[in-house]
Amino acid sequence: MARLGQIPHTPYYGTADATPLYLILLHEAWKWLGDTSLLHEQRDVALRCLEWIDKYGDLDGDGFQEYQMRCNSGYGIENQGWKDSGDAIVYPDGTQVKAPKALCELQGYVFDAWMRMAEVFDVLGEREFSGELRRKAAKLRHSFEESFWCDDIGFYAFSLDPDKKPVKTVSSNPGHCLWSGMISPERAERVVKRLFAPDMWTGWGIRTLSTQNSAYNPFSYHRGSVWPHDNSIIALGLKRYGFSQEVADVALGIFEAGSLFSNYRLPELYAGVEKEPGTFPVPYIEANVPQAWAAASVFQILQALLGLQADAPNNCLHLDPYLPEWLPELTLRRVEVGKASVDLRFWRDGASTKWDAAVQEGDVEVKQQTWQPWSVE
Repeated sequence: MARLGQIPHTPYYGTADATPLYLILLHEAWKWLGDTSLLHEQRDVALRCLEWIDKYGDLDGDGFQEYQMRCNSGYGIENQGWKDSGDAIVYPDGTQVKAPKALCELQGYVFDAWMRMAEVFDVLGEREFSGELRRKAAKLRHSFEESFWCDDIGFYAFSLDPDKKPVKTVSSNPGHCLWSGMISPERAERVVKRLFAPDMWTGWGIRTLSTQNSAYNPFSYHRGSVWPHDNSIIALGLKRYGFSQEVADVALGIFEAGSLFSNYRLPELYAGVEKEPGTFPVPYIEANVPQAWAAASVFQILQALLGLQADAPNNCLHLDPYLPEWLPELTLRRVEVGKASVDLRFWRDGASTKWDAAVQEGDVEVKQQTWQPWSVE
């Protein structure tokens, strides 16, 4: 396709989220590997990413990340977040939102990236820079709450439209902001309840778009389907704010869906039809199977269930497990944290979850610790 000049495969870099997500990945890799040389090697790349966020991610200097095709050239893709189909971003009445668009999760990714990079630059001894990143993150969180929260629907806006008005469409995207740790803890419960309302929760997972939206189509790509990777990111967010039972609900929905596909392979997405006795998840006709981030979602959901957080630079592994009744015991072998490996065993004891750790190699301390939203105070 590249040889034939097919757009956007020539190559093409129409993405608004890859840059902050790279910074998140760099920090997460460091936390699991414990290799500070990685941070020194990638320092200049990280700086260029941070520069891109300010210069190119924020198109109009208002502090939010927006995207649009360059000069409205008509070449490339209309939507440059993870929901990249051309018809994915809609108003509550189902009409299309025009560019530039400021998706809610883009703000969360940048907030998370800034907080993580502040920790990185602390380690690199550049505390003046890390302080600046924390101040920017605090300002973004405040602006996000003011501009994206919609009290009349009890939810965060899907996006801001070209006039900077909130798009009051109920979608799965604010769940990514739970993962980023940017959402106000006081509003988290309302967000979670909305994600699990019948118009969003299928029983097989959380839909990409509410059934109440006029554009809803359970068999579409991004307007009502269920994506395992989307649900796994939301699951980490649910855990971060202390909603362990809801994490287990997502896990059960995704795992049961996976058990009904050939070779237990989760597809890229499947239809957002309601789970009922005798029904099964309907695959999207062109879904990739196998698909990398669908496969990876299983491990991310397990991470959420167990509350696993690595701190390899300090030879620590934190956990906060919750096993539901349908998963009474679980064993992970040779979990690698830095140069160490550890076997972890979890089991239900009444309504609580107990655990035991056996270090197989190296030096690592395993501690119980809950995951919290970022503090910018």
